[in-house]
Amino acid sequence: MKKNLSISKNFYWISGIVIISVLVSCKKYDSLGFTPGKGAPAISSVHTWGKTDTTARYDTVITYDASGNIIKTLHQLPSQVNPFDSVTTAGKLGNFYIIYGSNLGSTSSITFNGYSAYFNRALITDNSIIVQVPSKTPYFGAQATDSLIITTLYGKAYYKFSILPPPPTVTGYSNYNFSTGSRITLTGVGFATVTSVTLSGTSSGTANVTIVNQNDSVLVVQFPATTIARGTLGFGYTAAGSPQTATATQELVDLDNAYQIFTDDFQNAWGDGSWQSPSGKSTNQAKSGTASFMGTFTANGWKIEGFSNWWPSLPYDNSYKYFSFWVKGGTVNHTLNIETNTSALGYGQNDGNPIVVPANVWTYFKIPISSISFWSSGSTLQQVGFFLKGQGGDVDETYYFDDVILIK
Repeated sequence: MKKNLSISKNFYWISGIVIISVLVSCKKYDSLGFTPGKGAPAISSVHTWGKTDTTARYDTVITYDASGNIIKTLHQLPSQVNPFDSVTTAGKLGNFYIIYGSNLGSTSSITFNGYSAYFNRALITDNSIIVQVPSKTPYFGAQATDSLIITTLYGKAYYKFSILPPPPTVTGYSNYNFSTGSRITLTGVGFATVTSVTLSGTSSGTANVTIVNQNDSVLVVQFPATTIARGTLGFGYTAAGSPQTATATQELVDLDNAYQIFTDDFQNAWGDGSWQSPSGKSTNQAKSGTASFMGTFTANGWKIEGFSNWWPSLPYDNSYKYFSFWVKGGTVNHTLNIETNTSALGYGQNDGNPIVVPANVWTYFKIPISSISFWSSGSTLQQVGFFLKGQGGDVDETYYFDDVILIK
C-alpha cells in the first residue's frame, strides 16, 4: 500500500507539472500583448519617428544682484524633437525609425549594414518595430551595403535602407593659419564622403582648396594663393547619392595677407627687441615652417621679450582687427602681459593685457585689438613684447613664439 501511495503521489506531481507547463505555454506571450506570427517576416516600409526643430528658443532667467536689482539673462533651450511620420529609405546615425511589416513579433536581431542594433521588446508588435540606428553603423566603403535585415524565429526579412553620412564636422585643426602651398590637417567625422573644399572669405572672396588625403576622421588640405584675409572652410559631400554642403565655423587666416612681425623669421623690418639674452630666431621649435622666435625669462626676473621696429615702424591703421600668435609655454603655466609702445599703459613692467600660457604646449591666440590696450589712435607701432612678472620659486623659462601677425 505504501508503494502504491508513493506512485500515486508521483503521478499527481508529474501531472501537475504538465498542466502548469501547458498553462505557461498558452500565456508566454501575455507580456507582449499579442501572439507573434509564425510566417516568414516581411518589411513593407520604414518611417521616421520624429523631426528635430532647430528654431532657437530662449527662457528668461531672472536673478538678483547684491543690491536686490533684477538681472535678466537669456538661456537658450535645447532643440525640440516633434512627431513626424514620413516614409523613408535612408536614415541618420542615432535617429529612431519605425519599421512596418508582418510577422515581426519574434524578432531576435536587427542589423543595419551588418551592424547590430539594440531594440526593446516593449516597442515591438507583430507589425511594427521602433529601433535606433546605432551611431557606429558603417555608412561608407564596402560595408555600406544599404541593408536592413530583421531575423525572427521563422526567417529573415531584407530591405534596402541607406545610412546617411554625417555632415563633415571638424573637431580639430593642426593650424589656424596658412600660406600659399601650406597644408592643414583636419580631424573630425564625415570626411570620407567629401568631394570638394572651398575657402570663403569673411568679408569677400572664395578659393578652391585641394584635398591631399582623406579618410572618415582625417582630411588633409592644401591651400592656394588667395586674396582672403580671414575665411572659413566649406565642404561639398554626397549623402544617399545627392550633393550636400556643410560649413565649418573656425576662422582661418592667410599669413600672406596679414601684416607679419615674425613668420619663420623677422619680417617688415622688425627685429629682436628683448630685454633678456639669449633670444631671437630659433630652429629648436616651430609651429609653422622651420623656425620660431625664442624668448627667455630668468627665475624671479621681471623681463620683456619681443620685437622692435624703429624704422619705418607701423603707423596706426584701424583696419587691423586682430593681434595673433602661437606660443609654446615653459615648464609651468604662466601669465604673460602683452606690451606695446602704443598702449595707454606704456611699454614696461605693467600688468595690463594678461594672457595665460599653458605649459609645454603650443597655444593659439587671436585677440581683438579693440579688447586690449594695444594701439592708440594716431600712434606708430614700434615695440611689441611679452612681460613675465617672475615670482619667488620660479625657474628659468624659455618661450617660443610663431606666426606673430596683425590681421585685417
